Amino acid sequence: FFWLSLNNLLFGFALFNWCVAGNIAVHLSLSPLPCEQPAFSLFLFVILQLVHIYLHILTNPFAAFLHRFHLGLSHSMENPHSPISIPEASPKPYKKSFITTLMEAASLRSPFKEDTYFTSHLKASEKKALQELKDKLMASYGPDGECTMWGIPLLAEDEKADVVLLKFLRARDFRVLDSFRMLEKCLAWRKEFKADSVGEEDLGFKELEGVVAYMHGYDREGHPVCYNAYGVFKDKDMYERIFGDEEKLNKFLRWRIQVLERGISLLHFKPGGINSIIQVTDLKDMPKRELRVASNQILSLFQDNYPEMVARKIFINVPWYFSVLYSMFGPFLTQRTKSKFVISREGHAAETLYKFIRPEDVPVQYGGLSRPNDLQKPASEFTVKGGEKVNIQIEGIEAGATIIWDLVVGGWDLEYSAEFVPNKEDSYTIAVEKPRKLSPTEEAIRNSYTSKESGKLVLSVDNTSSRRKKVAAYRYTVRKSTLE
Repeated sequence: FFWLSLNNLLFGFALFNWCVAGNIAVHLSLSPLPCEQPAFSLFLFVILQLVHIYLHILTNPFAAFLHRFHLGLSHSMENPHSPISIPEASPKPYKKSFITTLMEAASLRSPFKEDTYFTSHLKASEKKALQELKDKLMASYGPDGECTMWGIPLLAEDEKADVVLLKFLRARDFRVLDSFRMLEKCLAWRKEFKADSVGEEDLGFKELEGVVAYMHGYDREGHPVCYNAYGVFKDKDMYERIFGDEEKLNKFLRWRIQVLERGISLLHFKPGGINSIIQVTDLKDMPKRELRVASNQILSLFQDNYPEMVARKIFINVPWYFSVLYSMFGPFLTQRTKSKFVISREGHAAETLYKFIRPEDVPVQYGGLSRPNDLQKPASEFTVKGGEKVNIQIEGIEAGATIIWDLVVGGWDLEYSAEFVPNKEDSYTIAVEKPRKLSPTEEAIRNSYTSKESGKLVLSVDNTSSRRKKVAAYRYTVRKSTLE
């Protein structure tokens, strides 16, 4: 009955697709996909129809059993330490709602393993393809020809050139002729676009810096992180100011390339080094129809000229229908592409980002500790178990000293308070911050207190009303009194 209902519902989804497919394409295209060309706006209708037929077959119980056995839907080979945990099987699955089931399925993925650029790790066929690509470049440009990319001479027999060439080969599945054509077009475009100097230009988009697209910090493995958030263009005046005519649109595209080029300048281009970036895309309030032209051009530029530059794509504040549809067409994506996708629903941004990025490097608007113009002081991470209350004691505070602290818990939904406990036994405990419930979308706490006597500050995080384990972080600075 479940599969039959799902089958009928998918038929409705297929008919409705002409209204939705364009939205999904825009969601995905505003940041470059890490692998193949996505043509969701053209093929999603066909995909949903195929899934419709596929699920019709699954209405046969025996076929459903064979399907589950063949495709391994139990995910028994999934890495138990994968950053996104797999929900345990329920003894009564019929109690789960249809939407919940599909949204959980959207988060299932294989463990991510970044490509190696050690030539010694390549297969024999891949080594041969690399040498053939080098030979074609040499024949086309000659030993004295100008053939550089990101400041790296591609005709030089060194490891940096190998890293760049392998990116183009992997983007075309080691088909040498296709890779060579892609590389030639990219070199021509970079010369015409003057991409090597775009990073130093002042394009006049100060209002967009740190808001729409910007490099900010690194992930736990050292990859530079690029954040993308296009919700500001929901404002019509802002939209007209940036995309009002073709000249403005081209200027914006140049600025967006500038952001990417600055991120690429942080890469090592070295085997075993950091050779790609992380893309975090915020889908909250993003206008879809209005940005379609810009997004298509951005997608085309990125995919044609920046192959294999994205190690992982993290989508946050994802609408429910995006998760549902992704879970449906996910089986039609390659395993390589799916392994690079992370889907996070609205209200779960901080919890998702903490798995890949340290809290002190996550922007405060996404539940981290990083604020504009802040010193990146390391934070101490800790875990708050379900049903547990944690007290953080900061001792050794002298009379007249000022303590400044930051505290954040991924997904909050718990109670927080702060108090100062004097060292003298006959002194009273001072309630610096009264107990209050913090919502899941609450930003990190930053507060300060100047003590009149020596003592300690106690920060309390009360998670006794929840069964969920949560990741938290805090840091503090003590400024001694300047009075004698």
